[in-house]
Amino acid sequence: MFSPKEVVYNAFYNGLKVIAITDHDTVEGIDPALEYAKNSGLEVIPGIEISARVSGKEIHVLGYFLDWYNPVLKTILDERKKARAERINKMVKLLYTAGFNITVNDVFQLSEHGIVGRLHLARILVSKGYVSSVKEAFRKYIGEGKPYHAEQELMDYKQAINLIKESGGVPVLAHPGVSKVEEFLPDIIKAGIKGLEVFHSEHTIPQMRKYFELAKKHFLLVTGGSDCHGHGKDKILMGKIKVSLELVEDLRVTNIEQAIINKQTVKSK
Repeated sequence: MFSPKEVVYNAFYNGLKVIAITDHDTVEGIDPALEYAKNSGLEVIPGIEISARVSGKEIHVLGYFLDWYNPVLKTILDERKKARAERINKMVKLLYTAGFNITVNDVFQLSEHGIVGRLHLARILVSKGYVSSVKEAFRKYIGEGKPYHAEQELMDYKQAINLIKESGGVPVLAHPGVSKVEEFLPDIIKAGIKGLEVFHSEHTIPQMRKYFELAKKHFLLVTGGSDCHGHGKDKILMGKIKVSLELVEDLRVTNIEQAIINKQTVKSK
């Protein structure tokens, strides 16, 4: 994974004008990224990617332009950090019992004792020679339904969407082509999602066309991103997917409109 400094450096090196920091279930990288981006001409949008469930399936909800100091958000993310650590403990125990030479300390050292996830565990499996790639680690061992996978308790999708909105952010459904939750899209829209991540490094061109049309049909924002995890996904994806500044401005305008609505709602109470 990239550090916030590496994210900013690589974004600048790739000629990007705007990036969003949307780490999984954490906002710890936002302040350092903003600091490193000072006077660089690079805009950093504060964000997050929250793991949630809809009818038993895992989805990821992106939040853009949110207040990362919101106390309710902070409390919930602290709980998520503990839950993610407990999950990794379970998975490492399963692997170790099966004969894999892996310890919890290996995984936590790789995460630099920040928020930890399966991607860190996958990288340990690669470094120890058990698999040749992160994708293989998920496919053989730690993906959903695989022998050493452990379920994690996730918040309901409605809670995730509301949490982002109450933190001043714009909620967007991440990579629908990866999550494969199209059948639940009407429910997700009804819950208040504001956009679809149409352009994504794992979406095919036909998928991008399909989700673009879906977004337009339901009057949703169109967003996109490379979903770069540094070296975490076997190759560096930053800059692979680029969107126009016009789409960024649409997102910004929606954020402003939502802030006005939130303020009016508070006044009317």
